[in-house]
Amino acid sequence: MTNYTLYGSQMSYFSGKARAYLDWKGVDYTEYPPTPDVMRNVIVAKVGWPVIPVVKTPDDRIVQDTADIIADIEASQPTPAVLPEGAVQRFVSYLIQLFADEWLIIPAMHYRWNHNEDWIYSQFGKSAAPDGTPEEQYEAGKVVGGRFRAFVPLLGVSDVTSPGIEASYEAFLADFSAHLERHDYVFGGQASLADFALYGPLYAHQYRDPYTGDLMQRIAPRVAAWVERLMAGAPSSGPLLSGDQIPDTLLPILARQMGEQLPVLLATDTMLAAWAKDAQSQEELPRGFDMTAFTTGGHSGICMARTFSLLRLQTALDARDRLSSEDRSRAEDMLGKVGGNALNKFTLAAKLERRNYKLCLA
Repeated sequence: MTNYTLYGSQMSYFSGKARAYLDWKGVDYTEYPPTPDVMRNVIVAKVGWPVIPVVKTPDDRIVQDTADIIADIEASQPTPAVLPEGAVQRFVSYLIQLFADEWLIIPAMHYRWNHNEDWIYSQFGKSAAPDGTPEEQYEAGKVVGGRFRAFVPLLGVSDVTSPGIEASYEAFLADFSAHLERHDYVFGGQASLADFALYGPLYAHQYRDPYTGDLMQRIAPRVAAWVERLMAGAPSSGPLLSGDQIPDTLLPILARQMGEQLPVLLATDTMLAAWAKDAQSQEELPRGFDMTAFTTGGHSGICMARTFSLLRLQTALDARDRLSSEDRSRAEDMLGKVGGNALNKFTLAAKLERRNYKLCLA
């Protein structure tokens, strides 16, 4: 009998992140797909809406959201630790999680729905209609997939921005490949939170979907090999980098984040400030505010100012605020090199928290 249950899917962005962590951690678990019965009788019944991944703990608690899943397991099984010991490395881990969870979703959704649409309908159908014919599964998959497809324009994906999305993603692959020439994982010879966060999109959407899988193997084989190491349980090849080092090869990735994602985060925070003026204490936030301008790969458009991104930003800022004065100076110097000076003194307009599986004012 296993201890944990993971309700997830191979094609799910965040299921990939959770699964890679569970495998690396050595957690005893069984994974079940989100069939209609599971979605209705387990997930919606407990969480309130259809979402994966969800974990059921040995004491029958339901945990949703990858950050909460990881924190819950780390609290009871602290070794091996998913976060580096170095305080600046931890801060950067949370920055990379913010980038992976909330920005790489743009190319992930673009490629899936503009290059892999028919294939993903058949994949969704295998969960939605497990006993159906391939034709029935495809039609069932269109119903399920249509809900995700409708979200794509809100991410800013359009005919105007698609060339920039692809240019930025391919540049990211080049930057990550250059890093992986020198290090097997983000912070050296062991996997950590930053690796699992990046694995979510890079496995579930980009490696596994046929068009993007071929693209990755062709232009970024080192990234494909990194995906395969994490699929195998992330075997260590050495220690984490000593002395709380941030390798120079991560700086281009962080610079991309600061140049593209940070302006959207700052605009979203401005909208949070306006919304919070009339909100009640502990009020639930909307999924997004208004549309806001963004630029990626030299192409500009508009995207939804998504509120959950601010929670991931808050986690990084909390880690920044826990730094010693010496470590804070090192972090500020690093942010200056990557165009992130705006984060050095920045605080969110309102404190956020998760309550009953929902994002709320603290």
